[in-house]
Amino acid sequence: METAVEDAAVKAKDVAVKGEAAIKSEFLTTKEKFHGFIDSEGQGSKTDEASENDGEVNESSVEEPEHKKLKLDLEDGKDTGKPDGKRLRGQNKSRPHTKPTIYDEKRLCLSVLQDNRECSYGDRCKFHHDVAKYMASKPPDIGESCYLYETFGKCGYGLSCRFAKAHTTPDFKTLEKTDLVKAREGRTAVKNSLSKDLQYRLRKRDVAFSKSAEYLKMLSDSKNKKEQQGNGVALAAEVPADLTGEKQTVPTEAQASVDKQPPVKTVGPLTDVDVIKLRSCEKKQVNFNDKLYLAPLTTCGNLPFRRICKRFGADITCGEMAMCTNLLQGQQSEWALLKRHESEDLFGVQVEGCFPDTMTRCAELINNNIEVDFVDINSGCPIDLVYKKGGGCGLMMRTRKFEQIIKGMNYVLDVPLTVKIRTGVQEKSNIAHKLIPEMKDWGVSLITLHGRSREQRYTKLADWDYISTCASLASPVPLFGNGDILSYEDAMKARETGVSGIMIARGALIKPWIFTEIKESRHWDISSNERLDILRDFSNFGLEHWGSDTRGVEKTRNFMLEWLSFMCRYIPVGVLERVPQKINERPPYYMGRNYLESLMASQNVGDWVKISEMLLGPVPKNFNFLPKHKANAYK
Repeated sequence: METAVEDAAVKAKDVAVKGEAAIKSEFLTTKEKFHGFIDSEGQGSKTDEASENDGEVNESSVEEPEHKKLKLDLEDGKDTGKPDGKRLRGQNKSRPHTKPTIYDEKRLCLSVLQDNRECSYGDRCKFHHDVAKYMASKPPDIGESCYLYETFGKCGYGLSCRFAKAHTTPDFKTLEKTDLVKAREGRTAVKNSLSKDLQYRLRKRDVAFSKSAEYLKMLSDSKNKKEQQGNGVALAAEVPADLTGEKQTVPTEAQASVDKQPPVKTVGPLTDVDVIKLRSCEKKQVNFNDKLYLAPLTTCGNLPFRRICKRFGADITCGEMAMCTNLLQGQQSEWALLKRHESEDLFGVQVEGCFPDTMTRCAELINNNIEVDFVDINSGCPIDLVYKKGGGCGLMMRTRKFEQIIKGMNYVLDVPLTVKIRTGVQEKSNIAHKLIPEMKDWGVSLITLHGRSREQRYTKLADWDYISTCASLASPVPLFGNGDILSYEDAMKARETGVSGIMIARGALIKPWIFTEIKESRHWDISSNERLDILRDFSNFGLEHWGSDTRGVEKTRNFMLEWLSFMCRYIPVGVLERVPQKINERPPYYMGRNYLESLMASQNVGDWVKISEMLLGPVPKNFNFLPKHKANAYK
């Protein structure tokens, strides 16, 4: 009997240790001691006012996540630790959606900010016109130096800037550094913005999609002829069956319309490029081989974050997933996802949709109006909102629509078309190996494979053996592997599978310097001060991108906190018992080598807020935050 009890205790101990990272014993601690240390140090280094604010934050913060619970065999009759057998995964859908606009009690009128001109609304204007009164009611400045003023010589937010004293005279005049302004004159740091004219034309449905109309007409004619002939042999006139640059037979009516009217408006003589479709071999070529690809990350993969990763050695960057219907409607928030910084030398955009007509028109819209090196189709998104309408992973199950979308987008694009997929939809039913040979024939220039199915999400490790099989099937089309890469050793093992390159997603969120580690083949024992400097750069880039007024500061803070919900999982190399850290191992409670390192190891929302306050000043009184993701890998 005693032996059985001892065996059970040993087994329970093994279960507890398996899910945790190995930390050197001198750094290990308990939850109570850890938070006691964090709270005491925080209160000891702040003023009484700041301490009161910290107390408010701690009261509203969420509890620490529980220790990792491994999946146990139900056959043994043991509890899985899941309520009603449901998996703890997905998003915090009921989190507070607090818009940064509520933090401005009353804003300064744009007419006052822009050279103090007369307001067209007069007495009906709901904004401040009295500068002295506005400055008296405005929240205090965050710091003494304005990043925008020091970098560009001029701060476009003027008196509304949260660093306004750095570039404002006592009589409320805005200063400029003439030499810096002249040096940057005519230089555009961020491209691909939505112009007011294009937005107006999109909303009025006044944008011509000539190439898309041509392709969709071919598709419709082909469908009609097939219906007339029944299940006979496909006609040679079926152009959509081969848009990969080989010899094509074009329907007579479509060809006549092309001859009569060129697909684009031209100035001067017509050239072959104006009227003849480029073949795939004549399109812009991109060398994807052996590159480090920063995955398009929803919410966290914003432009400031991509700038950080680019500085650490990311070769390819891609905008966040954009809905094609929202782009076609001219939604400003969706077009913001397509913006490109000048440092992104190899940049693409990712679009999501489920119908050939909208996806083809969206591709033509992108092709004619913004600068990109490639366009990516998201056919791997697992969220219900996208999947249930047939997009994302749903496209993998709708091969006919998938084929029409790829061929249609290829028909209208002058840049390479890439696709991101998963192993499949069901956990034990992989279908990627069946799709990949077909996608080669459809004209895809790059395939990225995430080594998990839709059902798996992040509950199991990525299947790199399967990725290796698919890489050989995809040749000569390059295939990138994605999943569980958190160190250069993981990257080396991934490259041994025969993939053309690797895509990094959560690994970049946890430690953006992973690109440097991979390229230099080393483990970087980065200090807490260096990590704080990375966050400081992010805050500066955020103020440049979203603005330095109250609205921009709080938006920057919100995205920083989302990022910190991943970054807190990083375990410093110096405290690990064995290197490297594995992405599926949960860090136990440990004391860092200094207070800041311990603070950055906390998974308490209140402690993330403290870090943001070091860089962006104290949070507003009504501030509340809950991270978007539930960290599925730890449940």
